Parts: sequence; structure tokens; C-alpha cells
Amino acid sequence: MKHLLLALTSGILLWLGWPTYGFPLLLFGAFVPLLLVEKELRTSASRGKTWRILAYSYLTFLVWNMATTSWLYFATPFGMWFAVLVNSLLMSLVFLAYHLFAKRSTTGSSLSFLVCLWIAFEYLHLHWDFSWPWLNLGNGFSEYTGWIQWYEYTGTFGGSLWVWVVNVALFMMIVRFRESGIKLGIVTIIKFIRITATLVGIPILISVFLKPEIELTKDASEVVILQPNLDPYLEKYNLENDSIARLLVEMARPHVSSTTDLIIAPETVLARSTELHTVHDDNSINKLFDYLNELEATSYLGGISLIERFRDDDKITSQSNYYARGDFYYNDFNSALFLKKDSLPDLYHKSKLVVGVENFPYKSLLQPVLGDAMIDLGGTVATKTTQETRAVFQSTQGTMVAPVICYESVYGSYVGDYVMNGAQMLAIITNDAWWGNTQGHQQHLSIARLRAIESRRWIARSANTGISAVITPDGDIQERLEYDHRGVLTATIGLSNDLTFYTQHGDYIARIACGMALFILLFGVFKRGSMKRK
Repeated sequence: MKHLLLALTSGILLWLGWPTYGFPLLLFGAFVPLLLVEKELRTSASRGKTWRILAYSYLTFLVWNMATTSWLYFATPFGMWFAVLVNSLLMSLVFLAYHLFAKRSTTGSSLSFLVCLWIAFEYLHLHWDFSWPWLNLGNGFSEYTGWIQWYEYTGTFGGSLWVWVVNVALFMMIVRFRESGIKLGIVTIIKFIRITATLVGIPILISVFLKPEIELTKDASEVVILQPNLDPYLEKYNLENDSIARLLVEMARPHVSSTTDLIIAPETVLARSTELHTVHDDNSINKLFDYLNELEATSYLGGISLIERFRDDDKITSQSNYYARGDFYYNDFNSALFLKKDSLPDLYHKSKLVVGVENFPYKSLLQPVLGDAMIDLGGTVATKTTQETRAVFQSTQGTMVAPVICYESVYGSYVGDYVMNGAQMLAIITNDAWWGNTQGHQQHLSIARLRAIESRRWIARSANTGISAVITPDGDIQERLEYDHRGVLTATIGLSNDLTFYTQHGDYIARIACGMALFILLFGVFKRGSMKRK
């Protein structure tokens, strides 16, 4: 019962420390109860220790995953259970690997291995087909951006490392106190508080000095952000694109002036799939063009659904889909459409896809076994097609803008690629309505604040049903439109050409952690082997 309560305590602390309602100070001690469970079981004479540690750790991570991401249910019940159950298991396997290593190694080596392996696991979640980095620990400070201004040097992996260092230090202090046999007194308590306050406080103090002054200079862009508030289940996909284009123009017209640089609309706002080869002649796009031709120097950025049908076998890729009834293949795109006067339409295809809803993980391996079960999780019927490069659009007034589409905003280094390609500001276009009025859209907005700090770029965020917002380079939300409201934001966005250390070097902390985890593992294996031979 004691171990069960400790495991539950870890899960509850992780939950209560998570944005947007939590207090992240709790994250600094959240793993300590679970570490104590592992330590007590490992050093005991009880049987079945490995399975019990797996069970207790699974309980911890199941509580955390369920409490913070169960809102996925409103878009895809199967997808929610798959994400929660599998991600909890993966986290538990990381902790189990630590236990197995700790049985054969020193305390210092095993705890170092745990920290590095966890960060390596988070790094894996950024790059493999089952990508789900939502609960990477560094995201836990997204509502307390005043603590993490140093993310411009480290990215979110700096936050993950911070959480683990404090947890390990607290755990080591408790273990040494227990082993010393000394009674708990005021001196010991003060020592605990002093060490913890130092480890937590120094990065926060550094953050205070790093926080930039937000000043608008002549390098700025006037933007109009649209929030049409179209219900994707009942309204958005039942309207013709012509009607939606007319609505966007009606919304923008009262707010656009002669100095407006960009009109920004949400992800897939033109929801009915448009044939890729007809983009230049599409009626809804021409309606938007006609409006831009009335203006002096305003450009448009918004989402569009595109489809490309073909029967040429040479065009088939791993992301192509086959339509048996029509006996043809097709590529399905979730894209950003960029329009400006006297230019052809420009496109960028979303390339970080939502697992199951927009991509079929390891399609060539799993499709023969699962059929279409992994594709139709969120109402979609096809794998989306991506592109290799991060496109950056140049407005009529010369602004270089990044078209960050929805889920892409969860990936720090990925967004950094837009900046490396010349983006002076970030435009996040998204449709968070699938989850209803839950923590989902609130957490998604909160995570976007981290991208502003990492790149030191202003962000203009257009969300179909909200929350649309303007975010400053220090991660503060300057303006916002609340959820489930139709409205327009007008704002002046600062532009920058400076590159942060993190933008230039990406997730170097995670790459170092991967190398160190492998080194510690191999060192432990070879050291144990040499000791056996002796």
C-alpha cells in the first residue's frame, strides 16, 4: 500500500504541475516518490521486483497521461486510449531500464543513465513515426515563461534537464538522510530547503536578466488575424470554399488599412479539397485575389485542403493513397496558401503530422497487418503528404513569414528551421476545435509561447475557433481572442533577423544525452564484464 500511494503521488504531482492549470514547482519533486519505490524494491529481498516496478511506474505515468491529455477523446476515442496507454508504457519502460541498470551499477551512474535515457526518449518522440512530444518535461513551464528565458540557449530540453537534476538531488538527499540514521530536525530541513532553492532559483534568476525589452522599431508588420469560428463537425466541411472565402473577406474588410501587411486565416479554412493543379484557377482563391487587388500592399496567408489524383506509378510515394473505387492514387495535403498581388499562389504542405489522424506510422510495415485501422482515427481517410523544406513566404511589403501549421508548433528545432530559412516572424495557423472547450486548445496555445522564446520571434496565431493570439518574443501573450468567438485581431508585429543560439544549434542537449546514455550503458556493461573475469 505504501508503494502504491507513492506511485500515485508521483502521478498526481506531475498532473498538478502541468499547464495550463498547474504549478510547475511541483515537477521538481514529482519523480522522487517513484524513485523511492524503485530504491526500496531493488534493495529488498522480495520476489517479482521487476514486474512490480513496471506496474508502479505504469500507474504513475498513466495518471499523468490520462489527467493531462484525455481531451484527445473528443476528437478520437481510440486515438486517446492509444496515446495514453502506449505513451504510459513507453515511459514505464524507460524507468524499468533504469531499474535493471541500477541493479548492476553505482547510484551515480544509474541516476545519470536515467536522466540521459529520459531525455533520449523525449528526443525520440520528436522524430519517429509515433511522435508525441506533448508531455516532454520542458513544456511544463509554458505558463511561467518568466522562469525560462534561457530557452533561447537550450530549448525545452534545458527544462527537462532542470526538472531531472532537481528531482535527483532531492532523492539523493532523502536517501542519504535515511541511511545516516540522524533524526529529522530543523537543521536538516533548512539544508534541504537551501539546496532545493538554489537549484530551482538560479535558473529563474538567470531568466530575469535574459528577458528582453519588447520594443517595436521601424521593422514591424501590421497584421489582421481572423478567427471565423466554424464548427468543423457541423459547419466548416459543409460549406463551399466560395462561401468561406466570402466570409473571410467580410471579416477582414473593416480592419484592413493601407498599411496592413498580412491577413492571416486558420488551418484548412478552405476545407473542401481543391485539386492541386487547379489552384491557379480556383474560384474561392480568385475571390481572395480580387480582394487583395483592391488593396495597396496586403498579402494573405491561410490554410487550404488540397488533393492530387494520378495513375502514374512513377509518382507513387510511401505517403500516397489508393482509391479502389476510382482505381487511382492520390496525395492529400494540409497546406498553407500564400497570396499577394501580381504573383502566383504559393504553397507549403504541413510536414509534422498528427499520428493516426494525418499519418499512418510505419505504413509499409503495419498496413498489411492493420489495414486502414490506423488511418481513420479522427475522421480522415488518408495519409497526408509532406514536403522536405520549411517554406518561408515574402509579403508584398517584404516581410518574411513562416507558415507554421498546427501540430508543427510543438516542435522547437523544427520551427527553428523556418527561422534559419529567413523567417522574421512566425504565423501559426491551426484548428483546435476538434477537442472542444478543453485543455487541448489551451495547452496548444501555451506551448506556442515556448517557440517565441526559443527563436525570439513574434508570433501571430490564427485559430479557427480560438484561441487566436499575438505572442511577444519573451513568451507573453499580448492580445487574444477567446475560444468559441468569431472575431478579428489587429496588431503590429515586430520583425527580427537575429538568430538565437538554440535556433542555430537545435536540440544539442538531447543529442549529447543520447551519446552519454549509450556511453554509460556500454561502460557499465564492460566494467561488469571485466569484474567477472577477475
